[in-house]
Amino acid sequence: MNILVVGSGGREHALAWQLAQHGADRQIYVAPGNAGTELEPGVANVAIGADDIDGLIEFATREAIDLTVVGPEQPLVDGIADRFAAAGLRCFGPSAAAARLEGSKAFAKAFFDRHAIPTAAWRSFTEIEPALRWIDERGAPIVVKADGLAAGKGVIVAATVAEAHQAVRDMLGDARFGDAGANVVIEDFLEGEEASFIVMTDGEHVLPLASSQDHKARDDGDLGPNTGGMGAISPTPLIDAERQQRILNAVIAPTLAGLRADGIRYCGFLYAGLMIAPDGTPRVLEFNCRLGDPETQPILARLASDLAEPMNAAIDGRLGDVKPRWRDESAVGVVLATRGYPGSYPRGDAIGGLDTLTANNIKVFHAGTELDGKTVRANGGRVLCVVARDASLQAARDQAYRAVQAIDWPGAHYRTDIGHRALDGHA
Repeated sequence: MNILVVGSGGREHALAWQLAQHGADRQIYVAPGNAGTELEPGVANVAIGADDIDGLIEFATREAIDLTVVGPEQPLVDGIADRFAAAGLRCFGPSAAAARLEGSKAFAKAFFDRHAIPTAAWRSFTEIEPALRWIDERGAPIVVKADGLAAGKGVIVAATVAEAHQAVRDMLGDARFGDAGANVVIEDFLEGEEASFIVMTDGEHVLPLASSQDHKARDDGDLGPNTGGMGAISPTPLIDAERQQRILNAVIAPTLAGLRADGIRYCGFLYAGLMIAPDGTPRVLEFNCRLGDPETQPILARLASDLAEPMNAAIDGRLGDVKPRWRDESAVGVVLATRGYPGSYPRGDAIGGLDTLTANNIKVFHAGTELDGKTVRANGGRVLCVVARDASLQAARDQAYRAVQAIDWPGAHYRTDIGHRALDGHA
């Protein structure tokens, strides 16, 4: 089987690694990939950008690719799944119409309201003064979001009205996020614990993945600016069997029913970023149309069966026939970022010590890396995700941080408290 993974981040490295574990006759290609995928056994990088849909279709056709898996959101929003299907190629990922759930926060919030999916009160604005007035009415804390895709950085949780005003001016006045911020969504701040709930779906059947919890803030104690994610754990005690069923009933089922009512078939990963209230009520912060990063890394570290099986089943509309096998272990992923992220940061730092991490329960997934000869160099904001599995969350975290200490990269920034809420009993 020939499989193409589209993307270059830690999520795509994890996908390629997991898919390469199953079947000696399997060849995995990653376009464009990174240093980690280039070094991964059974995996080859392809010098085609994730946004070059024509080039990807040409490659998939020429190399007789049996399955394409799309990692990042932008090509999905741009219609890569539609284009592949039109070319007679099997692609796991939602259509452009379905991916609007992530591509436009205003579209998603209106969809939530239309189909009675629980979420925060909100308004969208394209002009500064009406937005400022609504912030004054609602008070703080309050959340300001760029409507479009902003690489996980377009969300400002404003602790004060002044901070919210500045976020609006940055987005609408100074175009901080370009076209993505030409429209802003402002919504009430929700109290509770944040959790990631990711499923695979063929539009009718739903296959929940192992639960996880992301850590968005850059610094220890959930402080500092919002990022694409500084680490994750799986499973999270925040989502037990009863709460999972509640989320499926209150969020996932009405979402899929709403999509069907709107004439949209959803085939792919569906990621609900949730706020779980103290009474257990789930409310949707946002939807993503793909796997999360860094949640993917600890989740897939726990998946014992072949991910290609449910992907192919979903494309064929028979996802209900598949039951994946999960390791009865905890996994913790710690992201190493370049100092300065999510603001400006240097590139090119050499990273050593990676070849010393050979234990079966430790895996270093690459994101913003490139190979310079045999030297791995930092080439992005979030650069590595160190994942460890063990019998308990505490043991997995201890292992992960010991592995982090073995990496020789003085320019790294990472949180030292990934999993703290679950371990402190707050999740």
